[in-house]
Amino acid sequence: MTNRYTAPIQPLSQDNVDFFREHGYYLFKKGMSEDLIDAFNGHIYDIRNQSPMPEWAAVEESKKYSLRLFNPHKHDSFSRQLMKNNIVRGALAQLMGKEAVCVQSMYFYKEPGSPGQAAHQDYFYIKNDPMTMIAAWTAMEESVDEENGCLWVMPGTHKLGLLPHGAVKNIEEHESWTEETEGVDTSRQIPVVMEKGDILFFSELLIHSSNKNRSKDRWRRSYVCHYIREDSNVLHREDLRQKYPLF
Repeated sequence: MTNRYTAPIQPLSQDNVDFFREHGYYLFKKGMSEDLIDAFNGHIYDIRNQSPMPEWAAVEESKKYSLRLFNPHKHDSFSRQLMKNNIVRGALAQLMGKEAVCVQSMYFYKEPGSPGQAAHQDYFYIKNDPMTMIAAWTAMEESVDEENGCLWVMPGTHKLGLLPHGAVKNIEEHESWTEETEGVDTSRQIPVVMEKGDILFFSELLIHSSNKNRSKDRWRRSYVCHYIREDSNVLHREDLRQKYPLF
């Protein structure tokens, strides 16, 4: 007889878990404190404010506060601290049934006027076996809403399996270098309005997107980590093969 795994902490109720199973996402309110978020925002600013910038974070000067920061958890202890957040670790363990490990992190700046990302499924970019990946998307602003480019989700689409992806259709609205889900009516998307410290958990097959930041002076900073179950493995992506434990 095998023992059933119990998460180290259990921040989600059974209703929360059931909601995730049915809809493909769950919004956890105030999962991180505002003080922690403010400190992290300042820390990320300081990384690219150095002269010279660290090699792993370096971009051309004009883009140092706009181009997303890829995989800071691989190089930076503060980024790993947020990656290992207890609420995140516990919620993922409840949803996965085992401990999670991190394989990717991104810090998005999304300054006013910057484009969003067209509707897509994360599994298209990060295939893993068995399929267990969940994203934890943390809001780094007082308000993340439709004006400054919040996420939009299509509830229940995680049950459709992986859909075809093709060229982005509206390059005025979305980044042209990504790809877009095809064969689905994206008018069913709904906005996920968030506050600083909120964490959105969503399935790798959930169709989601973001629109252009139409505000005049509001950024839409966020920290996004992708996790797989400890016994899962990333396929085809040598840059994401390393697993980072959450303890």
